[in-house]
Amino acid sequence: MIRINLLPHRQERRRERQRQMVTLLAMMAGLGLLTVILGYTVLNARLENQQARNNFLRQQISELDKQIDEIKRVKEETQALLSRKQVVEQLQSNRSEAVHVLDQLLRVMPEGCYLHGIRETGGNINLVGYAQSNARVSTLLHNLNESPWLENGELVEIHSAMVADVRVAEFNINVKVRRVQAAGGGAK
Repeated sequence: MIRINLLPHRQERRRERQRQMVTLLAMMAGLGLLTVILGYTVLNARLENQQARNNFLRQQISELDKQIDEIKRVKEETQALLSRKQVVEQLQSNRSEAVHVLDQLLRVMPEGCYLHGIRETGGNINLVGYAQSNARVSTLLHNLNESPWLENGELVEIHSAMVADVRVAEFNINVKVRRVQAAGGGAK
């Protein structure tokens, strides 16, 4: 007997292939969607991790900036204290300067000269006095320049004057105090 299949077998196969194709497409779409979700999750976790690291670094940088500001403030305070210390040391070293300068003026003053005015401004001293002659004023200038405490003696003015009916030379001399040697030690 011959068998004849009158059922629509081609349509059945076509439907079967279409079902397989839809199933395969659904699985591929699910796999693609799963891949996208997994990729998004991994990238999002990395992004959050990097943001957490960035926030940590920002926090550390702000703490370091505060420490740098504190260091600058401490340096400024240290510098101010050092400058105060230097002023105090300078005052301490110059404390006996007036005594040494007056002692030197006494030592360099030649016979026949005397002072009637001494004025000190900063490191400059102005001497006003009388001498028996111009030669004695010249000797005074020479002695001032040789002094270990005084330097740059300069005659400002000299003129003739009468004191107690005696003709004398009235002089005006500027001289500077040597501060370097004054801090180092005594006079000769």
